[in-house]
Amino acid sequence: MTDSVRNLVVVLGDQLDRDSAALADFDAKTDRVWMAEVREESDHVWSHRARITLFLSAMRHFGLAIETEGLPLTYHALSRHAYDSLGQALAADIDRFRPRNVVMAQAGDYRVQSSLTDVVNASPASLDLRSDNHFLCSADAFEEWAGSRKQLRLESFYREMRKRTGFLMEHNGPVGGEWNYDRDNRQRFGKKGPGLPPPWPSFQPDAITADVIAEVGETFADHPGSLDNFDWPVTRADARLALQDFVECRLATFGPFQDAMWTDQPFLYHSGLAAALNLKLLHPTELIEHAIEAFERKQAPINSVEGFVRQVLGWREFVRGIYWREMPDYLTRNVLGAKQPLPQFYWSGDTDMSCLRSVIGQTLDHGYAHHIQRLMVTGLFALLLGVDPRRLHEWYLAVYVDAVEWVEAPNTIGMSQYADGGLLASKPYVATGKYIKRMSNYCENCRFDPDKATGEDACPFTTLYWDFLERHQSRFARHPRTALQWKNLERLGADEKRAIRTQSERIRKQFE
Repeated sequence: MTDSVRNLVVVLGDQLDRDSAALADFDAKTDRVWMAEVREESDHVWSHRARITLFLSAMRHFGLAIETEGLPLTYHALSRHAYDSLGQALAADIDRFRPRNVVMAQAGDYRVQSSLTDVVNASPASLDLRSDNHFLCSADAFEEWAGSRKQLRLESFYREMRKRTGFLMEHNGPVGGEWNYDRDNRQRFGKKGPGLPPPWPSFQPDAITADVIAEVGETFADHPGSLDNFDWPVTRADARLALQDFVECRLATFGPFQDAMWTDQPFLYHSGLAAALNLKLLHPTELIEHAIEAFERKQAPINSVEGFVRQVLGWREFVRGIYWREMPDYLTRNVLGAKQPLPQFYWSGDTDMSCLRSVIGQTLDHGYAHHIQRLMVTGLFALLLGVDPRRLHEWYLAVYVDAVEWVEAPNTIGMSQYADGGLLASKPYVATGKYIKRMSNYCENCRFDPDKATGEDACPFTTLYWDFLERHQSRFARHPRTALQWKNLERLGADEKRAIRTQSERIRKQFE
C-alpha cells in the first residue's frame, strides 16, 4: 500500500498527446500517470502484428518522454505483468494508490470506456471524464449540430465546421468560391501508371521499437500480418517529419489521384498520417494549417488542399460524432440482412481475384490500404457478397494500423456496408468490376473479365453487383440517388437474371 494520490491520470494507447485534457492540470507532487499494455487489446480482434507493434512502441516512447519530464508514471508492460484487461489492471492500481480521482479523456472505443467507467464506479474514487481536446468538434457540439435533423450529411456538417473554424474561408465564403472540389479529384493514372511517386519517409526502428518487434513476433506469432516492413512513426517528432514530408512532396498530387490504385504501389500520393493522427501524435489543426500554408505559398492547388482538409476537418470529425451518438447498438446494425461469413482469403490474400489479392496482400505486408482500396475493393466485395457487417468491421479493426473503433466502425458499418440504413451515407456504394478496371491496373492480369456477369471468366464483382441490385430492388429502386442503377437492372432479360442468380449462389457457397 502506498500513500494516496490526488489524481490517477489514465493515458490510453491512442491518447499519446502531452497536451491532452487529462494532463491539463497535472501536479507532479500529487498526481500519477497510468498506462498499461494488456493482452485483451490485441486479442479482442485478431490484430495485425504491425498494429500491435505500432501501439506498443508509441506507448513506450510516450511513457519514456513522460518520465524524462519528471512526471510520476506507473507503466504496465506486457511482458512484465499478468493483467489480462485494462479494467483488471486499473482496479488493482486504484486499490494500490487509493486516488481521490481517476482522470481520463474520453476513450476512442466504447468497450474500453464502459469497462474503465465500471471499474472506477465500483471503487471509492471519483471519475473525472474529460472531453478529448484532440478533436475540433466535441460530442456535445456534434449533438447540438445534429439536433432534430432528419438526415445527417457530411456536406452540411463540413460547411458548418469551415464556418466555425475559419479554415479555407474568406469574406464569409469558401476560398476559391467552391466548398467542394471533389469533381477534380477522381482522376486515374492511365495506361502509363503513376510513374515513381515520391517515397514515404523512412523511420528505421530504434532500440525500443526493435525490442517491441521482437516481443510481438514471439508473443503474437499466430497473429496475421508481417513485421518485415514495419516503418511507421512512433514519436511526435517523427510524426511531424512525416507531416512535413507529405506537404512538401505529395500533397500537390494527392487531390487528383486520391482514388486511383496501382499494383505494387501501396502508398502513391497519400499521406499515411492517419495512424499518427489517431494515436494523437499529431493534432488535426496541425495537418489543416500545414496544408493551407502550402496552398497560400502556391505549393499545392486548391483541389488537393480542400480535399485533404475535408478528410480531416469534415469526414474524421463527422464519423466520430456518429459513433458516440449511436453507440452501443451501432455495431449490431444490419439493415440489409447480410449473413455470409467473411471469406478466409481476407486473412491470407489467397484468391484468384487480382484486385483483392493485391489489396489484401498489401494490407498484410504493411497494415495499410488507402480509402478507395478499403471502400471499393475489400468493402465492395463484402457488401456484394452479403458478408455479416460485424465480421467485416472486426477484420478492418484488426488489420489496419490506423484503426481505432470510433473511426473504423462508422466507416465500415455505415459508409462501406450501408448496414445502418443510410444514417451515415445516403446510398450503398456498389459497382461492377468495371469501376476497379477504370481506377486501377488490377484487371490487366486477372483471369476474370469485369465486363462479364456470367460464364467461367465472369468477374465476381460484376456478377454479384447485378445480384445485389435484384435482391434489394424494393429498397433502392425509387431512391433518388440510386434509381438509375436499378433502372439498368430492368434491361436484363429473365434468362440473364436467372443465370446471374445461379452464378451468385455458386460464388456464395464457395465462401461459406
